[in-house]
Amino acid sequence: MEAAIAQRIQYPSWVDWREFEGKSLRGSLRYSQRVKEEKRFRGLALAHLQPERRKRSVSSEVLCSDNNSSALLEAGSVYPFDEDLILKATLQRKAEEVKPFLNGRSMYLVGMMGSGKTTVGKLMSKVLGYSFFDCDSLIEQAMNGTSVAEIFVHHGENFFRGKETDALKKLSSMYQVVVSTGGGAVIRPINWKYMHKGISIWLDVPLEALAHRIAAVGTGSRPLLHDESGDAYSVAFKRLSTIWDERGEAYANANARVSLENIAAKRGYKDVSDLTPTEIAIEAFEQVLSFLEKEETMEIPDGDL
Repeated sequence: MEAAIAQRIQYPSWVDWREFEGKSLRGSLRYSQRVKEEKRFRGLALAHLQPERRKRSVSSEVLCSDNNSSALLEAGSVYPFDEDLILKATLQRKAEEVKPFLNGRSMYLVGMMGSGKTTVGKLMSKVLGYSFFDCDSLIEQAMNGTSVAEIFVHHGENFFRGKETDALKKLSSMYQVVVSTGGGAVIRPINWKYMHKGISIWLDVPLEALAHRIAAVGTGSRPLLHDESGDAYSVAFKRLSTIWDERGEAYANANARVSLENIAAKRGYKDVSDLTPTEIAIEAFEQVLSFLEKEETMEIPDGDL
């Protein structure tokens, strides 16, 4: 039983500070700071554990295994462990860690329809203290409330794509914003010019999972999924597969990739549908941090290495 519990709450790189041992982080993203932040987080998490919100018990060996923090727990003792609380604290801490190195740069979430860009983007903007914008909503506002589906019907896709580019151009002049883009924003090279003024993040979700999500809520707001016959899942999967063939390579232009399959594997989930938006947002920050570290390394002159 203990082994099963331990596996269930074994957090990936955003919690296990020992992962950073032996790594050389250059410039301002230093190993010592990462270790300090991870230790501070464990103390914060323990201080906020609330008995009335108990979900599971975890041994001290699982929760806190380094020698410097062992005083926080008595060996062999069992403490209540609220996973949702820990995830929320982890998300906030990760945002605080990334924010100083963003220098106000905005973030653009890209991905297939139904990938969760709006939900995850709102979470990220909240913990960063950034503003959030949904590109499709901005276009609808500019069209006096006309829905995206109606714009496709009455004006065509090319017209909509032009409005999408206009919206991204305006957003690219702003700082400290998180933007949820439309699924097809990646097909125009000019859009990447605007998005790369900030940091672009690709939410990579398996097509099967996307089809299940869309089938569950219906295709009424998805103009590219209309005019197909068959059950909702089959229709969604068939059309998504075609769209993926057209756009798949374009998504790889993003600065950071958030693979839901990889997160699920690290968390021990059998299906990506078990992931929460908070877990996905945490991984997004982790991938942004990796991008910033690579970017920083590339900017260091060879003589300084």
